[in-house]
Amino acid sequence: MSIDWNRRTCARRGHITYRPHEAHLEAKLHASTALGAAWRCLRCGDFVLGEPHGSGPAAGAPLVPRGKVLRDLFLLRFLAVERALRGVFVVLAALAVWQFSNSQDAVRQFFDKNLDVVRPIAVHFHYDLDHSPIVDTIRKTFGYKHSTLMVVAALLLAYALVEIVEGVGLWMSKRWAEYLAVVATAAFLPLEIYELTEKVSWLKIATLVINILAVLYIAIGKRLFGLRGGRAAFDEERRSASLLEVETSAGMPTPAHNG
Repeated sequence: MSIDWNRRTCARRGHITYRPHEAHLEAKLHASTALGAAWRCLRCGDFVLGEPHGSGPAAGAPLVPRGKVLRDLFLLRFLAVERALRGVFVVLAALAVWQFSNSQDAVRQFFDKNLDVVRPIAVHFHYDLDHSPIVDTIRKTFGYKHSTLMVVAALLLAYALVEIVEGVGLWMSKRWAEYLAVVATAAFLPLEIYELTEKVSWLKIATLVINILAVLYIAIGKRLFGLRGGRAAFDEERRSASLLEVETSAGMPTPAHNG
């Protein structure tokens, strides 16, 4: 079942009506009912009782995203939430690294003490803690210099900042954020591919596929880097889906667009 993005959005945010000064358009967008005047919503096309939200020339009608544009906004906001959450988790990781850098000795003592506690349990299940890859990795971190850990924490914070800024920009439908999302996501694709050559897991595969699809969707769907006509074609698409709704709702023919 296809989603009616126009009515779905109107149900959540309310209708948007407009009274054009042009008499022939006003007659098409206006209806008289037993309950009073009704005006046609510029988003979903339904007639709504009450005074219009605005008035003026047809060229001054508000930009009202409709149809495919609304769907794209929904998907971008989904990506925005994912980026923002990722940024928050990376900030927490950076704070953990910073705190660890300032208390390595205490953490090492805590780890060794508890390792001796769980050793009998590991022996019972025939698990060799002394040759465990996980234990070896943790022990290696105890040998890192304080300065090295601070650099790691700083890099994690920088990455988190990029993710959070990207998320906020995507939520606000900023075009610069779309470019940032494509560049930042594509930059990490080689690293994700390399990690798959080291060890394959369904999580890594799923993450790689999602990021590739996100890059292709944003770059092609939003006409970035000159794709599919670039910015001019993108703006024309938005106008044809929103500003010209005054004419299309009124049954007026819209001018043909090249390309």
